[in-house]
Amino acid sequence: MELQLALDRLSLEDAIDFARRTDFFTDYVEVGTSLIKEFGMRSVFEVKKAFPDKLVMADMKVMDNAVYESKLAYDAGADILTVMGAAPGETIEICINEAAKRGRTVMIDLLNTDLEKLKKIVNYPAVFCVHTSKDLQESGKGSHVFEVLPFLKEMGVRTAAAGGLGSKVFPPCKNPESKSLLPALVSRRRPILQWLPPI
Repeated sequence: MELQLALDRLSLEDAIDFARRTDFFTDYVEVGTSLIKEFGMRSVFEVKKAFPDKLVMADMKVMDNAVYESKLAYDAGADILTVMGAAPGETIEICINEAAKRGRTVMIDLLNTDLEKLKKIVNYPAVFCVHTSKDLQESGKGSHVFEVLPFLKEMGVRTAAAGGLGSKVFPPCKNPESKSLLPALVSRRRPILQWLPPI
């Protein structure tokens, strides 16, 4: 398992500073949608410039206009681009093709994507990310029970999880000796369990 740092709702300078301070513990840096919307593609460019040897993901959440938006992200230095699983199949396929042309990767964000739609796209060469939205988390109505995970596991595809993850979502982390979820919370270099807030 690998750990991805999501940079959201920060100034660009603070985001890069935070990424530097956590660099030793993380495997990927995500330039979050909020940074991209506030600072444009400069946010992707500056993060990649600061971390040239680290994989950088542009959380573009592509829903349409896939050729143009893929080019924007990849030209700015992104190694990985997100497209929404709820997007038209044509849009997802274009993102896959644009990534393949450049030797890059696509992550399909499964926010609001049901099992029926997932079955139509699961064979794409991509990372599939189960995701609880920010608004659902804040409403108290959200759930971190990712219903499609068993299907993704059965299909043997690369899988990620996002959206308010922490020690309350992963109760085994209460016990540092527990191994059941340890790989999901450890980078390739050093454990980060001490970072998790107490329960």
